[in-house]
Parts: sequence; structure tokens; C-alpha cells
Amino acid sequence: MSDPTASSPDRPVAVVTGASSGIGAATARRLADEGYEVVCAARRADRIEALADEIGGVAVTCDVTDTESVAALARAAGDRCSLLINNAGGALGLEPVAEADLAAWQAMYASNVLGATSVTKALLPTLINNVGQVIFVTSVAADGGYEGGAGYCGAKAAERAVVESMRLELVDQPVRIAEVSPGMVHTEEFSLTRFGGDQERADKVYAGVEKPLLASDIADVIGWIATRPDHVNIDRITVRPRAQAAQHKVHRSS
Repeated sequence: MSDPTASSPDRPVAVVTGASSGIGAATARRLADEGYEVVCAARRADRIEALADEIGGVAVTCDVTDTESVAALARAAGDRCSLLINNAGGALGLEPVAEADLAAWQAMYASNVLGATSVTKALLPTLINNVGQVIFVTSVAADGGYEGGAGYCGAKAAERAVVESMRLELVDQPVRIAEVSPGMVHTEEFSLTRFGGDQERADKVYAGVEKPLLASDIADVIGWIATRPDHVNIDRITVRPRAQAAQHKVHRSS
């Protein structure tokens, strides 16, 4: 963990979970460009320390599924935190329900749902005090099931339920609750992690798709939401590449 006492009292603080790669790392860079001091949180210390050094942020090694780790993150974020990006999570496997790896399902639920909820709960009093905002990075997987996707779709649908419930529960409080729902985003690790490091299977996900989204595209959307006036709430934005009309409709060149 880098020293949070080195932070600048003049900059608002944003916490980004899952900041070690992909959308999380791109978002940390974008928010730093917007003037935030970014607390980069993830399990891989070397990666977030390098990122924090690059953007003038703070690195906090954090496992969102561990209560003590989340408490340490909240302490490091301090009393100036006004923005939380719940990005940690991901997909594991693509088996049909009849062959479900229930341990993988539990891991997905723990990170995507319980982890996001735990971090939000820990930071919420400070976010409310600072007229802040929580932005959840969900997925179009939350829109409905697809073959082999029941575990991930279920986890992301449950995370969306947290978003929707919080917005109702906190309507009288000075805090905004937003959701970014990405479609096909080509990052270096998402599909590789899903397929247990099988690069060939990971590459097939994007085969023939002209210009899938990049992590920076989602970071741009998050940065825009984060910088709206505090009376403007962006409930949900779905972001897909032009080649993906729906979850089941993707144009691939031969």
C-alpha cells in the first residue's frame, strides 16, 4: 500500500476497484485527467503501484471479498472521497448449467455482488457527506441469459438489483447511483481469465468483430458520468460496439 498521507488536500478523491488492468486501469487514468486523486485498488500490488505512480494516485492492495481488506481501503480513501467506481469482478467459465462449476459461480457472486456491496457500504457515509456518487460497472449480461452464461449473467443481474435498490433507498440523500453496462469490450484479461488462461478460446470471442470496444471507451463514459452536475443522475448507460446490436447479434467478418 502506498502512503495515503501523501495525498493532496485540494483534489477530490475517487476510488476505483479492479484497477490493475482493463477498464479499471483506464478509468483510473481518465479520472486523474479529470482532476481526481485516484485510489487504485486491486489485489496485484505491483500493477496498482505502477499505475498510482504514473497518475499521481494512491495504491491500495485490496481484495473486495475480504472484510478487513475493504475496511483498510475505506481508511485509505479518507474523508474526501466523493466517487466510487465498483469495477472489480469478472466472468469465470462458459459451461451450461448442467455442467456448472459451482465454485466458480460462488467466486463470481462474491466479487461482482458481495464485493461491490461491501465496498459501497464501507464508503457510503463519506460519499453522502461529500455529495458524492457511486458508479457500478455491470454488463449487458445482466439483461438476460445466454448459453453458458448463467453464472455470470446471474451475478451481474444481482449487482444491477443492488444498483436499482440503492437508488430508491437513497433518493432523499445527496448521493448519486449510476450504472455503466458494457457490451463486447476487448481487454487483455477479461476473456483470458474467463477461460482459465486459454488464449485460443479467448481470441475466438473477438474473432472477425470489427472494432470491439476498448477499455478506454468505457473509461470515457465513466468520466463523463462522474463530471455531470450533482443534480444530474445517469441511471444506466448501455455501451456496445457498432458490430454488436444485441447480446445474441454480433456481426463477424468471414
